[in-house]
Amino acid sequence: MGDTSQPLRRAALLASGVALLGLLTACGSESASSSGTPEPGKAARSSSAEPGGGSATPGDTAPAVGSAPSDTAGSASASARTDGRCHTSELRASVGRVDPGAGQRNFPVVLTNTSERTCSVYGYPGAAFVDASGKQLGPDPERAPGSPRTVTLTPGESAWSGLSFSSPQISGARTAAPAVLLVTPPDEREPLKVKWTAGEVPVGGNESSVSVTALSPGTGP
Repeated sequence: MGDTSQPLRRAALLASGVALLGLLTACGSESASSSGTPEPGKAARSSSAEPGGGSATPGDTAPAVGSAPSDTAGSASASARTDGRCHTSELRASVGRVDPGAGQRNFPVVLTNTSERTCSVYGYPGAAFVDASGKQLGPDPERAPGSPRTVTLTPGESAWSGLSFSSPQISGARTAAPAVLLVTPPDEREPLKVKWTAGEVPVGGNESSVSVTALSPGTGP
């Protein structure tokens, strides 16, 4: 009986070992298969581009922090151009000495920048002779042919326009003695008042026209 039980115990131990080996092999295979399956959400996070790593999709690059929109500089430039015009309140008007010649009377009408900033004038000034009550004498001056240009005035600098008319003694036009010459800077509505001391001016008749030229740098020819 002793010899029979010993082989049976060996067979039982062998069978137990085979079963245990099969169980361990199955567990190892299952573990290896499950390690290749990512948890939900991890795949999306790892494939998305992050600052400093991975490749970004074209067009997805964000602007640098603090960068301004492209139209900001353009808006600032338009505003500067608009604000660059000299306003009536920043100018002083004066009339220079008469320059007679060929039956004409010519006067430089001067606009001087009295502000503390640089500004500009462009084109023709408005002009009108008025009496002491403020009534206009004669028609508005005509614009003489010319090529207007922008004149930049730093504080204290001037631009001038030529005011011309035929000498009344020669033309025979009807005349009047103005009290004031109103000078309106280009693109402005409010005029500047200059006391007129140069005598009579033509206000009616065929030879009563008065002309002004476009503004030029300086105080006269």
